[in-house]
Amino acid sequence: MDKSTVVFGATGLVGKELVSELLKSNAYDKIIAVVRRSLPIMDRKLELVQLAGYSQLMPWSEKLKADTYFCCIGTTIKMAGSREAFRQVDFDIPLQIAQLAEKNAVSNLVVISSIGARPDTSNFYLRTKGEMENAIRTAYSGNLKIVRPSLLMGNRDESRTGEKAGIAFMKAFGWMFIGPARKYRGIQARDVARAMMLTTGTPADKVFFESNELHDMVFHQV
Repeated sequence: MDKSTVVFGATGLVGKELVSELLKSNAYDKIIAVVRRSLPIMDRKLELVQLAGYSQLMPWSEKLKADTYFCCIGTTIKMAGSREAFRQVDFDIPLQIAQLAEKNAVSNLVVISSIGARPDTSNFYLRTKGEMENAIRTAYSGNLKIVRPSLLMGNRDESRTGEKAGIAFMKAFGWMFIGPARKYRGIQARDVARAMMLTTGTPADKVFFESNELHDMVFHQV
């Protein structure tokens, strides 16, 4: 039988790389990209589902039946405009996707979180990510994988000044992050995308993947 996958957030930094890697792979016969703006890629295996907003997600449940869901949804508080708007994107939408995955009996769900995510931290960004992880683990009973990349490196469509400074720092001094600090080293978005694909083949009891683990998965595969 043909295997299919759905990528949510396919126009983002990791999402674009993931779609590109999936199209080059033989792992899936059909890739459905859920987007809010057009994706400048054409391929016989690729199908676009363009939504005005993720509040319209559930009515598409029949269209979004697949073997694997990849959730690449994420923003920043600055880009979202407020804490409330940020939480709607980074908590509410991934939870909706997990609920849809459960409803559609999707075998695998891979979700991007963040290094340092914890529900008990005072940092609002990381607390939201940690609460999202817990909510998804409750909502979805299939093969769940949560990836926690450090600073994402790659070419974004939008400008993020603070992130650019961090990337410049990582390019210059990333080699100094060794031992336990390796997980804080910046990671290429393409490597995150490739690792996300590989996580579905890991043991079911392995749920969380830190940034250094993602890098090592891709390195050892090559």
